[in-house]
Amino acid sequence: MKRILLSLALLLPVFSFAQAHHELGITAGVANYYGDLQDQVFPSYGYKPMIGISYKYFMSPHIGLRFGATYASVTAADSLSDIPANKARNLSFASDIYEFHGGLELNFLPIDLDRMKVTPYIFGGIAVFYFDPYATDPYGNKTFLRPLSTEGEGLRAYPDRKQYNLVNVAFPIGGGMKFLIGKTFVISAELGFRYTNTDYLDDVSKSYVNKDTLMAYKSKLATQMSFRGDQTKGWDGNYPDYKFQRGDSKSNDWYWFGGITVAVYLRAFGNISDYLPGRCPSFWKN
Repeated sequence: MKRILLSLALLLPVFSFAQAHHELGITAGVANYYGDLQDQVFPSYGYKPMIGISYKYFMSPHIGLRFGATYASVTAADSLSDIPANKARNLSFASDIYEFHGGLELNFLPIDLDRMKVTPYIFGGIAVFYFDPYATDPYGNKTFLRPLSTEGEGLRAYPDRKQYNLVNVAFPIGGGMKFLIGKTFVISAELGFRYTNTDYLDDVSKSYVNKDTLMAYKSKLATQMSFRGDQTKGWDGNYPDYKFQRGDSKSNDWYWFGGITVAVYLRAFGNISDYLPGRCPSFWKN
């Protein structure tokens, strides 16, 4: 990611800065996630709506800065997995995501009022996002998972497992295709992936902890939400032993957005005349 951002930054002096412009946009689309409960980047389920706003400042037709805010929701469930071990684990989660991001955007072609009207583009940057995973408990209630310490996070019995933060950093990267419509609008189709610095987007990362210890420090509900295989039909096994693998701590979680953005195109200087009628109304004369 650092190499991509550096490469984009090094391209800044290459392009002409003759025509700067702004883009103010609204985005709508879908979101999904890739992690311990979902091993496919583009699964057949779990697509949730996303919406966002964006501002871009292009110093030239090629290079610009981008900033935005996005709201989305992600979800996954072991019951829908094709992996037998995951089905037996029977975990699930959902979370709202609130993201603020910034970065660099590179247009491959010099899109501008007087030049190209369509171009592919790529982007990279950094984001700060808030999440809070939850699931439906055995009694049908919406239950937030972090306070339950389902993997012993924050418990004195497991000092190596710190409570995870709900505000984290992600690294957006992606691309799309944009079209300049007339003199006023830019319409973009974009796909952007976020590599996060947490493996707890889904509240799953490491191994199980001792059932009795978890119940003593937390509650019966914590043990019920830590392992849910006993809630599957025909289950006849035992609660997993301490350190029995629950998730994959070797890689962090991802989430991604795919959407359409409609933006207003504004030149940075001397642009007002481009958006006014060619002739003044008769009552303005004299």
